[in-house]
Amino acid sequence: MIHSSILDTIGRTPIVRINRLAPEGVEMYVKVEAFNPGGSVKDRLALAIILDAEARGDLKPGQMVVEATSGNTGIALAMVCAAKGYPFVAFMAETFSIERRKLMRAFGAKVILTPAAHRASGMVKIAEAYAQKHGAFLARQFDNPANPAYHRQTTASEILSDFAGRRLDWFVTGWGTGGTLTGVGEMLRVARPDVKIIAAEPAVASLLKGEEWHPHKIQGWTPDFIPNVLNQAVAHQILPVTDEVAREAARRLATAEGIFCGLSAGGTFATALDVAKQAKPGDVILAMLPDTGERYLSTFLFEGVNEGSDEEL
Repeated sequence: MIHSSILDTIGRTPIVRINRLAPEGVEMYVKVEAFNPGGSVKDRLALAIILDAEARGDLKPGQMVVEATSGNTGIALAMVCAAKGYPFVAFMAETFSIERRKLMRAFGAKVILTPAAHRASGMVKIAEAYAQKHGAFLARQFDNPANPAYHRQTTASEILSDFAGRRLDWFVTGWGTGGTLTGVGEMLRVARPDVKIIAAEPAVASLLKGEEWHPHKIQGWTPDFIPNVLNQAVAHQILPVTDEVAREAARRLATAEGIFCGLSAGGTFATALDVAKQAKPGDVILAMLPDTGERYLSTFLFEGVNEGSDEEL
């Protein structure tokens, strides 16, 4: 298949059956967003925001684009901006993985690190001030309605098409901006009201359950505030997951299913396994896997993994 731009390959990601890790009596599937060209679900968000800004006249040719990001959105925006000719500046907390910084810079982006103590909310404020000072377009992933709108048009549409005429009982996703949860969740509630929508979030930062935010290791999930684009009414159930359980699930997906993914994907899949415990015989569960594991090589996900020879010669 021939495409006119790398951006034309965003979306239409595969849904893959889980064969060895699915509990007996249920069917489990995952939507593998690592197949996007930038390696994550955030490619959708980035393209949506840029296309919307161009259509509205808010983004002029050659204008700088700025965003605060935990990494995946920054990588996606760096890729989209590179393909479209916009300079991009990312603001990212110093605690996020080095791989993320290098990937953004590989696409030609500038990366400015913010103190960890400022958290996500502080990172956003710093980016806002920088964009205003330089006359840049601020992507505002947490507030931009183009984010969930694109998930309604693409992600949800793909799921509905792939499961047309097929059973689907549960949809499981985590949340960072809330774009996937909101966009897909709202569409499923209308088109497939029998599907139960489950939101996964870190056990120590269960904001949707009204609890206080504490630092966690699932990068990309749950900033220290609830984004404006997130529809809190869309989930039927909210389930917490720990860092350790998320890591174990991500590792098991790789070794038992051949699916290499990040911590947020591990957390989502671990939650799907919890859902399977309350599911009825024959139920079908779909979980979102937001990204690839390659941007976590220096993180908690690979902690303790041997870097030397596994056997002596």
